[in-house]
Amino acid sequence: MKKIELYDTTLRDGMQGIEINFTLTDKIKIAHKLDEMKFDYIEGGFPLANKKEASFFTHMNKEKLSHAKIVAFGSTKKPGIAADKDNHLNALLQAEVEHIMIVGKTWKGHVERVLGTSPEENLEMIHDSIAYLKKQGRTVLFDLEHFFDGFKDDSEYAIKVLQTASDAGAKTLVLCDTNGGVLPSEVIKILKELPTDKLAPLGVHFHNDCGTAVANSILALDYGAIQIQGTINGWGERCGNANLCAIAPNICLKTDYDASISSEISRITSLSRYVYEIGNIIPEKRQPYVGEAAFSHKAGQHADVINKAPDLMEHIDSKLVGNSRKILLSELSGKSTIVNKLAKYGEFDKGSTEVQNLIDVLKGKEEEGYEYEAAEASFDILIRKTIKKYEPIIELNNYHLESYKTGDTPSKTVGRIFMQSMGKNVLGAAVSVGPVDTLDKALRDALTPHYPFLKKISLIDYKVRILNPESASAAKVRVFITTTDHKIEWDTVGVSENIVEASWEALIDSIDYYYNTYVLDEN
Repeated sequence: MKKIELYDTTLRDGMQGIEINFTLTDKIKIAHKLDEMKFDYIEGGFPLANKKEASFFTHMNKEKLSHAKIVAFGSTKKPGIAADKDNHLNALLQAEVEHIMIVGKTWKGHVERVLGTSPEENLEMIHDSIAYLKKQGRTVLFDLEHFFDGFKDDSEYAIKVLQTASDAGAKTLVLCDTNGGVLPSEVIKILKELPTDKLAPLGVHFHNDCGTAVANSILALDYGAIQIQGTINGWGERCGNANLCAIAPNICLKTDYDASISSEISRITSLSRYVYEIGNIIPEKRQPYVGEAAFSHKAGQHADVINKAPDLMEHIDSKLVGNSRKILLSELSGKSTIVNKLAKYGEFDKGSTEVQNLIDVLKGKEEEGYEYEAAEASFDILIRKTIKKYEPIIELNNYHLESYKTGDTPSKTVGRIFMQSMGKNVLGAAVSVGPVDTLDKALRDALTPHYPFLKKISLIDYKVRILNPESASAAKVRVFITTTDHKIEWDTVGVSENIVEASWEALIDSIDYYYNTYVLDEN
């Protein structure tokens, strides 16, 4: 089997994506996770960019990795400057890592209009830069920026760039689709025209502007490439990079190629969510393989097949990538889905009173505006209430919220909650910006001394949807809340004409769910 190298550039190219920023500590943590997953290369960034980027290499040189190689990224020398005098190249050497990725121009338009030099000098810059780094004992990988656009513009020159880098001693020649505009058919056509027998091994780096980065990457393996570059969750500039969380499972589970990550592929979902957590980004639910919806089923007929023969409805077993199957609840659900949801609480057949009661409750709730396919934790509470296996954490007496604003200062909300818990009257109070956060903090103020688990959980997402906009300010709203203990996430829902009441319902469901499922049940 052909051995495939996976090269991760989340810590450099991924950070160029919108809303993505890592601290130095974040980068070090992610690097260790990637190493544990047996990615072959981890690109750490450009040492000359800023102090944080340079510090990453200083720290990683002291860290012990079991598999991955840390790579410093930079560009070829500037025109008219000797390689040994170029600040960029010397900064790469000062990173004191064995492997260096340098990027050079392939497209004549960039050579002439961006670099402001001749095609001939560009070839000299590429050769001298690689040769200089090689002479200093480094292993050099060469990134051919805008390779596919350059090849379409002048294929002869693009091949000269390849040959120059290969002759200078580059270990791998990475064909980069920098603009993300190449289609799979073009990838095949271009790779077929390359004199691969005369060149160093090929790698590929696709951006996702046409939505084909993963397909292009997998196709390239069949036409000579031995290395794929990409990022976790497909993060990166504009529409992102090739998504390694899709590429890795595709290689390991769908092809005959060999990759070091194969032994760890069951942890790819965990890795994806870990990087989302570090980046403080809400996970994309519809992501292939690792998304929450990747193995979700909604229609009653589909769910029925899943219960009988899941291999007929799913392209792989979700456990192979560390994900899990979800049967979604809605008006499309059949009795088989309800029975499946009840299974963890005992044996119930389709004709049981419990199943019929739950169906009736579900339909009634959905008529009121509740939607449980995106709020399974609230549905779990609904099940527990229906079969009498529910223990509320509190009984609410009342809550009071007051908002005030003075001059140009931001508004504040003062909240007090009066309730019963553990047979005692308890009071919570808080001041915050908005009513939902105030309620959350007041609850915690009252309950945390008695329920320490509340310190572990926090709200990470809050969504509001208006259900009947024609009613204007009197419209009914549906609120979704996502909560996490930083290992798992769960979703709850509330519905009311009063946005505070809907929020309270979703909020208390989120706490009740964790209390019943992970505190009471496990004890």
